[in-house]
Amino acid sequence: MKIATRFAPSPTGFLHVGNLRTALIAWLYAKANAGKFILRIDDTDIHRSKEMYIDALKEDLKWIGIDWDICFRQSDRLNKYQEVKQKLIDSGRLYACYETEEELAVKKKSLLSRNLPPIYDRSSLKLTLDEKKELEAKGVQPYWRFLLNEEEISWDDKIRGQLRFEAKNLSDPVLVRNDGTLTYSLASVVDDIEYAITDIIRGEDHISNSAIHVQLFRALSAKPPSFSHISLLTTKDKKLSKRTGDFSLKELREKGILPSSIAVFFSKIGSSDNIIAKNGIDHLIEEFSFSKLSKSTVQYDYNELKTFNAKMLHLLDFKMIQDVLQKLNIKDMDEEFWLSIRGNIGSVEDIKYWYTVCRDEIKTEIIDKELISLAKNLLPEEKFDLNTWGKWIEAIKAHTNLRGKKLFMPLRVALTGQEDGPELKNLLPMISKKLILIRLNK
Repeated sequence: MKIATRFAPSPTGFLHVGNLRTALIAWLYAKANAGKFILRIDDTDIHRSKEMYIDALKEDLKWIGIDWDICFRQSDRLNKYQEVKQKLIDSGRLYACYETEEELAVKKKSLLSRNLPPIYDRSSLKLTLDEKKELEAKGVQPYWRFLLNEEEISWDDKIRGQLRFEAKNLSDPVLVRNDGTLTYSLASVVDDIEYAITDIIRGEDHISNSAIHVQLFRALSAKPPSFSHISLLTTKDKKLSKRTGDFSLKELREKGILPSSIAVFFSKIGSSDNIIAKNGIDHLIEEFSFSKLSKSTVQYDYNELKTFNAKMLHLLDFKMIQDVLQKLNIKDMDEEFWLSIRGNIGSVEDIKYWYTVCRDEIKTEIIDKELISLAKNLLPEEKFDLNTWGKWIEAIKAHTNLRGKKLFMPLRVALTGQEDGPELKNLLPMISKKLILIRLNK
């Protein structure tokens, strides 16, 4: 059977790094096995799903380099889900329940107070037909639970090995709410069956859901697919927070992180492979294996990603940086300029900064007036090249006892406004003599 995986985001927000890692692993596994990768939009939550988020997540995936063979929305398949709902009702596996949220909360609190697991007591199964009609006549709309068979549920997880659950320790899950909308489980399993998904790859927080889904697959006369539950991403404060500013793909793009940096970093984090800077992402497919993935929670540090991004930028030749330059609206940078600043670039925004340093007026500072006055008078008249800086420095040394940092730092700050950056022998030919004199004359 041909391998088929899927990524199933809910369009209720921008794509974040935790979900991206799941998408990457599912995509890599499909590509490594010449299989299909399906993008499924789980948009049955009509109140929270937004078209803008669907457009954004597609754009983010394409930007990273993730393509898909099929894309569909669950909102287009509601009639199919209703058919399956009725099939489960007819077979006795889906039953109507009538408790309010308040009544369920009281039951849960009572069980917990007695140190018992908050498992639904199936009291609605004891209602007679007349009792149900009476409740409905009062305006109580039923919600629907899936009746679990009390048996052991087990599977060989490709990451976590053999997993076992006793169904008697699980609550019958709600598949349909009292407003008629579906919960995650029913639509997901129906789609996985119809699209012949062979491997479900998702976070470890879905393990108990998978146990329920195994029975749901079988109730619909389908063989459960293989499951792989990847470890979750956390940060130092033990959670991914949108307030940190490094949570969504949108934020990372705005911070100047390359798509290839993101793809490599999040496909390797939490694996036995080292995170090594290489051009492109095709090598990720060749190197992928579930056996390399850790069972332990993975800690994500934005600063590590930022440092890795700098390494990736340093690999890019001039042809590979063209798309970035276009988005930065830099039209006249040549290869010589790029090579002169490449080694000091930490993010895409740094390219814009050093371009501005060499082309426009910037804020600089004179911290040694006597030295800068001397340097201005000794500035070579010839056309600047890679040898100009050395000649200029030697001329200045001949007139002063300054050496090392005391000589170089005032010149660097006067010319660039920064205490560090690209080598000035490389940068000087990129700055017009007119700009240099303006800055030295400050």
